[in-house]
Amino acid sequence: MSTSAAPPRVLTVAGSDSGGGAGVQADLKTMLALGVHGMSVLTAVTAQNSLGVQGAWELPVEAVRAQYRSVVDDIGVQAVKTGMLASAELVEAVAELISGTDAPAVVDPVGVSKHGDPLLAASALDSVRTKLLPAATVATPNLDEVAQLTGVRVQSEDDLRRAAAAVLEFGPRWVLIKGGHLADDAVDLLTDGTEEHVLRAPRHDNRHTHGTGCTLASAIACGLARGRSVPEAVVAAKQYVTGAIAAGFALGAGIGPVDHGWALGRDVP
Repeated sequence: MSTSAAPPRVLTVAGSDSGGGAGVQADLKTMLALGVHGMSVLTAVTAQNSLGVQGAWELPVEAVRAQYRSVVDDIGVQAVKTGMLASAELVEAVAELISGTDAPAVVDPVGVSKHGDPLLAASALDSVRTKLLPAATVATPNLDEVAQLTGVRVQSEDDLRRAAAAVLEFGPRWVLIKGGHLADDAVDLLTDGTEEHVLRAPRHDNRHTHGTGCTLASAIACGLARGRSVPEAVVAAKQYVTGAIAAGFALGAGIGPVDHGWALGRDVP
């Protein structure tokens, strides 16, 4: 009896979204869709649906550290992705863990939910700047998170380079500034301060975009786990998430999720 070789392994360190559109649930769906083995370290539990976040409870640091060590020390990882970390204590613990892991790390510095609900304590921002971002292979802030972290407010595509430079000051190897909140096309800027890539995608007329940031960061981690360069991984992830946004569907009474399985088809027996 033969056994199949294990696929690349990717670990998400993030919060749970009970509605299934973002957080750990979105990360694991993305990983399955992109052919890697997804594993998870839960940092917080949220009561969340299409209308917003009704409650959030962070896990103790020792529970987060134990989950991480349990997975990494036995199974190993080819990439790590971080999402909601909630508090300064969790940010610092996770930064220490990923710094000591020989694998690329994609840091999504989650500050607020799609509905505007805060998911990171204001007191944790300095820890994100000084501990977490320096440990990142790629940081993927959206425009609100750029403003939170650096004070730079992006009003147009011309401001993306200034925003990227401000984030790079904190030490990530690469930064992807997500311009999805700008008007016109969805334009992102990927740079390491020397090399620069402008990524454009058509803007789809679809309000059901819950989980976009989690999905993009996870897709980048999947590409890195497969041995792709950062630019290659980001380009492939952008294509995947653009398709997921186009296929996003209504769920509940508010903002529905992107469709993580859009490329897999729906003809399931």
